[in-house]
Amino acid sequence: MAGIDTNRTTLTLPSEISSEILQKTQEESVVMRLGRQMPLPGNGVIIPVITGDPEAAWVDETAKKPVSNPQLTQKKMQAYKLAVIVPFSNEFKRDYAGLYSALVKRLPLALASKYDATVFGNVEAPGENFDTFANCTGQEIGTDAYAGLVAADTDIATHDGILNGFALSPQGKGVLLSATDGNERPLFINNVAEGAIPMILGARTLVTKAAYKSGTPNMVGIAGDWTQAIWGTVEGVKVDLSDQASLTINDEVINLWERNMFAVRAEIEVGFRADTSVFNRLTKA
Repeated sequence: MAGIDTNRTTLTLPSEISSEILQKTQEESVVMRLGRQMPLPGNGVIIPVITGDPEAAWVDETAKKPVSNPQLTQKKMQAYKLAVIVPFSNEFKRDYAGLYSALVKRLPLALASKYDATVFGNVEAPGENFDTFANCTGQEIGTDAYAGLVAADTDIATHDGILNGFALSPQGKGVLLSATDGNERPLFINNVAEGAIPMILGARTLVTKAAYKSGTPNMVGIAGDWTQAIWGTVEGVKVDLSDQASLTINDEVINLWERNMFAVRAEIEVGFRADTSVFNRLTKA
């Protein structure tokens, strides 16, 4: 149960707040929903990556069996800290249900949006052991959407991947919703009332604002083999509260105690590694 001490200087939230924020972050993050999760120790973990498949051969009875030696390489998945601070007025202290609801709604979205935007290459990676899709092969879908999607599928297959998931921006969704065949029939939806694109080329499709980046051309989505994308977190989301600290908001330093405010800080140590050769950026000129 939440409570305030007699000096009204600290606030204790329900113990399950961190786990629920992590759960909501995973629900908001397209990368976490499509990729594979693995445990991530604080000092990182070495991930073995197979760069060549073993090859079998036909042999005669009692003949010497061939030895295949697939090549292995290693990647280190390192934990990087992602954090956000949200200020509240003290009136929230009289309404724990409202505070709890606001936290669960606002913090996971902030963490998930920045994490996904970084993986998609819209934000600079926090370090060299964090993979992004910034330099993945691009496929234009603005002129001929179907041809562009097939080109992405083919390129991913050429690099020994299987296209099994799309992260589509709202702008990319608009491109596909407007795509029609020679008889002006929509290619990617069954009917107007449905209005969604749950699957593309048989692959799961999720929509997120983080999959858009303005440029020449604009990036409107990501297609790839998500079995080759791995993410991990060290301890889940950690949440701290303070009503004594000073915050810098719009270049102005604000003392929380003077303003009858308090702030909630949420942070997560998280990493991401992927075989970026089996991912394509979807673009629109």
